Amino acid sequence: MTALDPPGLRSLPASLETERHDDVVVLRLARPAKRNALNDATVLGIEAFFADPPPGVRAVVLDAEGDHFCAGLDLSELGDRDVVAAVEHSRMWHRAFERMAEGRVPVVSVQRGAVVGGGLELAAATHVRVAEPSAFYALPEGQHGLFVGGGGSVRLPRLIGAHRMAEMMLTGRVLDAAEGLALGLSHHLVGPGEGLPKALELARAVAANSDMTNFAVLQALPRIAEAAPAQGYLLESLVAAVAASSDEAQARMRAFLDGRSGRVRREGDR
Repeated sequence: MTALDPPGLRSLPASLETERHDDVVVLRLARPAKRNALNDATVLGIEAFFADPPPGVRAVVLDAEGDHFCAGLDLSELGDRDVVAAVEHSRMWHRAFERMAEGRVPVVSVQRGAVVGGGLELAAATHVRVAEPSAFYALPEGQHGLFVGGGGSVRLPRLIGAHRMAEMMLTGRVLDAAEGLALGLSHHLVGPGEGLPKALELARAVAANSDMTNFAVLQALPRIAEAAPAQGYLLESLVAAVAASSDEAQARMRAFLDGRSGRVRREGDR
């Protein structure tokens, strides 16, 4: 690393690697021997990266080395914590994942193999999720006498419903890739080995959006969705007006009306 690297990138632990693709960066979990289980250093590294992304980055792909995305919390680091320390540890995960979920750059994750426990909580904090056929999902905390602590009880019910999350936790049920797609744990299901290329394709499309649009989707949309309808409609109007009045939006609309930009088509249409 050079002195010009942003502080967040200089402070990454060995369990995280980066790979630059123009205005897209791949952030890769690199603990394959542990099925990329999350230790404190890795979680803090994720927080540092998203607190200060590299200059010029417009989208991030969250990938993982080896056959598994993330098998959750590294239980060898759980240790003996009192209640206060345990709360602080959970809040550290919340803070790190929130940096990603509510940060400045959209994140596309690549799911393969285990997407389990804290790994599923990590995936749920990303904005676009691509799965390979090997992906499987579980919340085994109940079988270990534990409860989710990385934001899963907030984010996952919004993806799949509280009743489905409860069933997974109570029974230890494991969902396969097709079930995960049907429930909303992933948005795209691709072939073996196709996850990273698809994620990069999607990340490049996201990076081509206007800054205002991506900001609105990451920052305003979640708050509109959580608001009472009357407040949500007002906030939507305000954000729509701000976005439409930007110079970039005006230029893009002129290009569309002049036939200089493509119309919406289904894949395969001419």
